[in-house]
Amino acid sequence: MNIGMMWFDNDPRTELASKVSRAADYYRQKYGLFPDLCLVHPSMLGEHPDLVKGPAGNVAVRSNRLILPGHLWIGTEDEN
Repeated sequence: MNIGMMWFDNDPRTELASKVSRAADYYRQKYGLFPDLCLVHPSMLGEHPDLVKGPAGNVAVRSNRLILPGHLWIGTEDEN
């Protein structure tokens, strides 16, 4: 993913699925597109599923060491 939106949510009481769902819904409202990929820091992934199903559609969640803890990089996966 080369283009996306950075989302920050470091509330430890909120589950990752909720964070991704909220970010995806905001992304859809702002850009009119459904995101399908969310990159997070490996420490955030833990035992969470790799696919979040929500009102904005299905979003694959993958870890990436370059993403800071508490941040989510959300957008659409490149076609390459």
